[in-house]
Amino acid sequence: MERIHHINPFAKRDSHTKNTVVLWYIFTIVTWLLSIVVSVYYTFHHPHDGVWPRRKIWKQNDAFHTAFRMNHIIASIYWIVLFILQGGYIAHLFSTNVERLNSACSVGSHFILNNLFHFAFVMLFVRSYFGWAELFIILNFINLSSLYFRHPGYARFIHWPVVSGPLAWTFVAIYWNGAIMVPHPESLVARIFGNIFIWSILVYGLFFIVVYKDYTMGFNLSVLSAAIGVAQFFRQIIAFQWIFAFVIMAVLFIATLVVAVPAATGGNVKFARARESDTERAPLLG
Repeated sequence: MERIHHINPFAKRDSHTKNTVVLWYIFTIVTWLLSIVVSVYYTFHHPHDGVWPRRKIWKQNDAFHTAFRMNHIIASIYWIVLFILQGGYIAHLFSTNVERLNSACSVGSHFILNNLFHFAFVMLFVRSYFGWAELFIILNFINLSSLYFRHPGYARFIHWPVVSGPLAWTFVAIYWNGAIMVPHPESLVARIFGNIFIWSILVYGLFFIVVYKDYTMGFNLSVLSAAIGVAQFFRQIIAFQWIFAFVIMAVLFIATLVVAVPAATGGNVKFARARESDTERAPLLG
């Protein structure tokens, strides 16, 4: 068992050897750059291979007027900020502070896997392999959920760019890509299901805000809800989806402020479902 624990890249460790740290340097930077390059390239170029329709990332988004179609400007800003924050996380791999270095290395394997899954998703998505793309989103959702619940106590410089930012996007992307994947994605039945499933974003966000006091998840999901709301509004003013999206955005944003403001000022907010031990396991310590 000790040998398995030693070679398992996802195992919890209190310290890391010099060789392990060097490997994290290499794989983290390479896969992060791979994730950025493929995202940027296919934002401005369409693929030249494949048998199905080949489009840029946001051309695919605009080609299907689904209930989860996003505003590409808001979604792009989300990803630009996320990539910048991830660069800050990577910088901590070079920290001389042993505690910060160990914390950064502890989530490295999940972050590397997230980058690889994101790369695979983009490559499949722009080539209209939506079923396979959905598989990789779900696998990444499992990966990031495991990361969140196994490592809930890391500081903001790790939690936001490595855990909550990618996890919030992946959760919404399951619906975004899934809505395109299903037969007749623009039909009335599909939009009715969209009107129902969009509320899961609110439930999901409130879960993390109430139980973990995680205002980063609330903020991330409110931004992505805004991206859906704006796109739905410009598609059809007389409709429910954009109203639902903006309501979800507002509720999550207010709930985020309720938690974030006391945290920033040193206050304390207690929720009915939150236990005192939450303070010890909250993702936003430090």
